[in-house]
Amino acid sequence: MEYPIGIIGGMGPMASQLFYKMVTEHTAAEKDQDHINLILLSDASMPDRTAAILSGKYDGPYAQLLADARLLERCGCTAIAITCNTAHFFADMIADKIGIPILHMIRETAAALASRCPGGVIGVMATDGTVRTGLYQKALEAQRLKPFLPPEEIQKEVMHQIYDRVKRGLSYDGERWDRIEEAYRRGGCDAVVLACTELSVIKGDEKLGDWYVDPMETLARKVIETAGKTYR
Repeated sequence: MEYPIGIIGGMGPMASQLFYKMVTEHTAAEKDQDHINLILLSDASMPDRTAAILSGKYDGPYAQLLADARLLERCGCTAIAITCNTAHFFADMIADKIGIPILHMIRETAAALASRCPGGVIGVMATDGTVRTGLYQKALEAQRLKPFLPPEEIQKEVMHQIYDRVKRGLSYDGERWDRIEEAYRRGGCDAVVLACTELSVIKGDEKLGDWYVDPMETLARKVIETAGKTYR
């Protein structure tokens, strides 16, 4: 049997099922056996990552993410992918405490954007926690890209879409989304990273254009290629 790749999901569950769909649809396969062996650990009980970062109390998400990673390692996984942008703050803390690599969604996305629009302005649409950590800002700057963050009132609108809409199982608020998009376009963004997997759900549901870049799509490609399969 080919050894599996472990996926830590459940943050949130809608994003996890979307990621599995992406991997399945983009794997070049003619039969079941051509697909990737995966172990999807949907840990919906993971403490809120943004709340932990903003409060400075890291122990809950850190300990639980490490336990999940070690469980997948014991199950024989050869690599781990995490379908939550904010959780990568804690992923960086646990990377040297496990014996298998973490496929880093944020760094992979920044590298892909550097190839697509070198030296460009990249909007970061994310939770307050991800913004606070500077995860995307640092990764983009390392690729000589210029991160753009929206003004405070627009950041509140982004949080509304994430927490008050998608996480509650509701569709996005189209009228308020238009205000968000206008702010990023005024910022001169060549592309906007949907740096929260709830925003990935909006892109999938609403068929948003390529100006919006979904890191989960980049991670899906990395998972497929790491498993030795062909991305289509």
